[in-house]
Amino acid sequence: MRPEILYSLFADTTRLPGVGPRIAKLLETLAGRAVLDLLWHLPSGIIDRRFNPRISGAPDDVIATLIVSIVEHRPGRSRKQPYRVLAEDESGQLDIIFFNAKPDYVAQMLPVGTRCAVSGKVEHFNGRAQMTHPDHMVPADDVQSIMRVEPTYPLTGGLTQKTLRKAITAGLAGVPELPEWGNKPFLAVQQFPAWREALLAAHAPGSLEDIDPHAQPRRRLAYDELLANQLALALVRAHQKRQKGRALTGDGQLRRTAEQALPFTLTTAQATALTDIYRDMAAPERMLRMIQGDVGSGKTVVALLAMLNAVECGAQAALMAPTEILARQHFASMQPLAEAAGVRIAVLTGRDKGKAREKLVAEIAEGAVDIAVGTHALFQESVAFKDLALAVIDEQHRFGVHQRMSLGEKGLAVDTLVMTATPIPRTLTMTAYGDLDVSRLNEKPPGRQPIDTRTIPLNRLAEVAEAIGRKAASGDKAYWVCPLVEESEKLDVAAAEERFQHLSRLYPDRVGLVHGKMKAAEKDAVMDQFKNGPLDILVATTVIEVGVDVPAATVIVIEHAERFGLAQLHQLRGRVGRGSAASTCLLLFGSPISETGRARLAVMRDTEDGFRIAEEDLKLRGAGEILGTKQSGLPTFRLADLAAHSELLAAARDDARLVLNNDPDLKGERGEALRVLLYLFERDAAIRYLRGG
Repeated sequence: MRPEILYSLFADTTRLPGVGPRIAKLLETLAGRAVLDLLWHLPSGIIDRRFNPRISGAPDDVIATLIVSIVEHRPGRSRKQPYRVLAEDESGQLDIIFFNAKPDYVAQMLPVGTRCAVSGKVEHFNGRAQMTHPDHMVPADDVQSIMRVEPTYPLTGGLTQKTLRKAITAGLAGVPELPEWGNKPFLAVQQFPAWREALLAAHAPGSLEDIDPHAQPRRRLAYDELLANQLALALVRAHQKRQKGRALTGDGQLRRTAEQALPFTLTTAQATALTDIYRDMAAPERMLRMIQGDVGSGKTVVALLAMLNAVECGAQAALMAPTEILARQHFASMQPLAEAAGVRIAVLTGRDKGKAREKLVAEIAEGAVDIAVGTHALFQESVAFKDLALAVIDEQHRFGVHQRMSLGEKGLAVDTLVMTATPIPRTLTMTAYGDLDVSRLNEKPPGRQPIDTRTIPLNRLAEVAEAIGRKAASGDKAYWVCPLVEESEKLDVAAAEERFQHLSRLYPDRVGLVHGKMKAAEKDAVMDQFKNGPLDILVATTVIEVGVDVPAATVIVIEHAERFGLAQLHQLRGRVGRGSAASTCLLLFGSPISETGRARLAVMRDTEDGFRIAEEDLKLRGAGEILGTKQSGLPTFRLADLAAHSELLAAARDDARLVLNNDPDLKGERGEALRVLLYLFERDAAIRYLRGG
């Protein structure tokens, strides 16, 4: 239960003075419903009002605070004409302009014959200085109240800086002193202010340096958020490790048979990962491990051998993928090896209906199926296992912690192996998977050649289309990926259809099209024709997972490559180079191209190392865009910037582990303060994993 000391922070914004239902709705759209949501909404810029020149010394387009004498009011002859207030100082004259003015209000704020201070942007029109709609108007004696640095915040439609600033100021006034949860020696070394002091300082920047992620107040707040994240993950991990496990040590017979059926030898990285997995499965505690595999690194083979280890012990294993296409791809690649080892493998997805589904579910429950591959359909209550010992979860970033734990509840003391084909930066791995041990597959199977990556301006598209045709005529196959138009699948499809029509005119009956609006059966039919049939060129959007390995595909064209993130470009490039033939990736870019776009393409040209690419992607785009965190199980941070605060993340992880080693129930003085921290950052779910409740 949330501690009373936090009640004011989690109160609705309508409790703040001046915030009615309309403003509260806008604040909710921008930041959230609670006062705390507002306080986490930090300034993104500043306005410096300390410049106090004479009228004659005020340059154009610069914020200035002027002390002037009010000479005359000149209302417009109609509502459409501006209302002018003539003002002056010893150096010259100033026109203060209002559109749609309320004369009574203007007369009250700028009375004729008084000295006033006005602050805003100065412009010159027909040789006269003017200021349109000043941001501040006060008596001259109060000039110091406005000659300061003001924070500016990201806004939403209908909300002004003034209104937002007023609400945040009111929220800050009620911020309580909270117990210190930080490691005091670490705080001293970092020279961090206390939490409340840091929050107040973050909202009162004195310069642009103060809104930088490396400013001390921001670093302190980032550290607190990262510590809450790492402590929550450590609590989940400790809870899982406390659950009774089972020691699984197979005789190796099935695994040896499957390995002998492989057309290649395992890479060193695969062998190392399997050693880790077999050791974890043999231990009495539950396995909690993740495999990060770069494109084409062979993580499916590793998963199969791990599952065969469970089957050797007389138990079952399951692999869950996020889409039907991926589930069926895994099944297709595993089936020959499983059959070679004499192991029954089956696939279960949402597509399976009626009697066939009932029969398959019954066989899984009876133990006649050794390995079940499927989608979230494996989660359903109707699906039971006779003795599930290992759960493998693919593309882990599509599932949250609780989802992966649910599959583990389908058996007794189930080991968990999660895997992703998306290389993830180390910092993101720590924040999302701190409860897991990690193995990395960073080698390609023997015989795979490097992919020749080239950047080509879009004005050479006709030349590229001609070259693709020549490749296709020689028996190779090619992907053509259409541009990411914007956050609109409809427009993406339109772009793909246009390119499909263009290429079909050049190469009749040899071009296919797949996109996210097609039915699964239609996509599968086109993919089959591309892989095994008459189609040589496949036009596709990126909203689908192509999901089928086509070894004959040796060329991929990515149109408007500068619009894509690095991780996405890397995934797309991985569609080729799956066979032994040399492959090419052509990145077509439009003009003008931004510096970020240029840097992105340069990284793609220079390296195929997915992990290096992921790190560069983090630097260029920030954590919020990696893997599309908003649609995934990855955490999003309000205060921490993973690219800027990576060393704080490592410190937070070490601190969280140390805390739980010394005080696993968070019962000590610091432990009680850390409970407040978990509630503050809404990691309430982690609290229930404490043995002490």
